Amino acid sequence: MTSAVLTPPSPTPSPQGGRGFDVQAIRAQFPILAREVHGKPLIYLDSAASAQKPDAVLDAMVGLARTSYANVHRGLHTLANETTEAYEKARETVARFINADRDEVVWTKSATEAVNLVASSFGLSLNAGDEIVLSEMEHHANIVPWHFLRERKGVVLKFIPVLDDGRLDMEAYKGLLSDKTKMVAVTHMSNVLGTVNDVAEIVRLAHAAGAPVLLDGCQGVVHTKVDVKALDVDFYVFSGHKLYGPTGIGVLYGKADRLAALPPYQGGGEMIASVALDKITYADPPHRFEAGTPAILEAVGLGAAIEWLNGLDRDAIFAHEHALYERVAERLRGVNGVRILGEAPGKGAVLSFTVEGAHAHDIAQVLDRYGVAVRAGTHCAEPLMRRFGVTSSARASFALYNTEAEADAFVDALAKARSFFS
Repeated sequence: MTSAVLTPPSPTPSPQGGRGFDVQAIRAQFPILAREVHGKPLIYLDSAASAQKPDAVLDAMVGLARTSYANVHRGLHTLANETTEAYEKARETVARFINADRDEVVWTKSATEAVNLVASSFGLSLNAGDEIVLSEMEHHANIVPWHFLRERKGVVLKFIPVLDDGRLDMEAYKGLLSDKTKMVAVTHMSNVLGTVNDVAEIVRLAHAAGAPVLLDGCQGVVHTKVDVKALDVDFYVFSGHKLYGPTGIGVLYGKADRLAALPPYQGGGEMIASVALDKITYADPPHRFEAGTPAILEAVGLGAAIEWLNGLDRDAIFAHEHALYERVAERLRGVNGVRILGEAPGKGAVLSFTVEGAHAHDIAQVLDRYGVAVRAGTHCAEPLMRRFGVTSSARASFALYNTEAEADAFVDALAKARSFFS
């Protein structure tokens, strides 16, 4: 593959982005995007791993730390009250964003911890032979916690196959459900393929079989509008750092009755109603699951990220991101030696690919010399890599701050990287 055989970019890159989306105004709010890497302008295409943070998020966190910071729910002084108010306001912001009730939003340190919380607490009631349905496209964070139950309790794990185009095999899924199914846990949107699963149908079928559903929304909450009540999903988890917020903060949404039925995950301060030497009573959700001093600044930062997103036209964002994906995919389709993994209809702005004759790590390192940041490896999805017959892939993921010019520069840099190994 050389630059000469690539389809030229079309149309000419627009500085404003597609469909009137002012990407330059967005970029101006992300200070890191002004830097250079190896003397080249940074082209950050790794937002599916962790998104960059706008000034609104950084300012909210630093502002609280400078003016009001104290511990939450523990003091009666002014700083404690101000910090608690900001912290709980962020919870309310998250709840509105996904159309949940405030007390259905549990703070965790990550989506990974949120899945572990549900698997651990819900799993206490499971018995040997009970079945949990996952899929072949899951992130390890939505596989390993359930494997713990297989190892410790004899639970049976079943997996929905992935079709060649990256969709879940829904007919196979129907055949996996039975009266033994105690939980269905699948991703809303694949972090590797970009496939946006038909989660409404997944939930409907699971409920018809009497099983609750957990959705991994780490990518879905970024690239789609999430309404947990409309989906009727029992649990929905996501992280802050992929949603333009800080690391160290995640969210577990649970239906009120589902959370009320779960025993605590960890013990400590804040999650109790009372403690005696011979008896403990637990707080109601969500505080039952929030032992210890929480990630206060991070929660406020996530609230700020969502408030910032609420001020934008998210439909325009989705259209902009999809246009970037199609601009790149159009140039790469049919290029000898380049394989795009999964092109399901309606997929999100994630493009994983392999290059014949070159390891994904090598491709990523060469791209870095041109200022292009992509992910390389298994993307914490080894079963999916095996399903597609590869040991690793490179991944370009597009966000609201990426431009058409960056998309073109990425493809041109990839051509140079491919030539380096040919």
